[in-house]
Amino acid sequence: MRTPEDFDAFYVSTARRVLLHVYAVCGDLGDAQDITQEAYARAWQQWSRVAGYENPELWVRKVAWRLAANRWRGLRRRLAAYVRTGPPPPGAGPSPERVALIAALRRLPEAQRQTVVMHYLLDMSVQEIAAADGVPAGTVKARLSRARAALAPLLTDLEASDVP
Repeated sequence: MRTPEDFDAFYVSTARRVLLHVYAVCGDLGDAQDITQEAYARAWQQWSRVAGYENPELWVRKVAWRLAANRWRGLRRRLAAYVRTGPPPPGAGPSPERVALIAALRRLPEAQRQTVVMHYLLDMSVQEIAAADGVPAGTVKARLSRARAALAPLLTDLEASDVP
């Protein structure tokens, strides 16, 4: 009972019971599924040893129990830290300039938008973009030119409104 096929048969015959056990322990189906999956992954990693146990399912349940307990401990630590320090400060939202830039980029055709992002945000050269996209360098230059022309009026309004 130490082959991969044996593990598959073991999993099929026991997974539902283990999942129900873990679900009863933690009370959340999503967490129970995650924990059960992790417990079986650990069993698979040590299958040559676990398969020799008298009751491999018991071993998987114990591992799942420990994983669930560790989650609760982590949650309790996070809750205690939250009580000590209070809620985190609110995150700053995106600046108006960033919102306007993203809105303007969304108005470009996909190929132009991708080219602009690679060139200006990722600092890729025309040749690097051409190689990445599998297009001639002239195509990249044309996309950049068209994108600049389309973005100019959209972003000029933003610059003019920022000046007091």
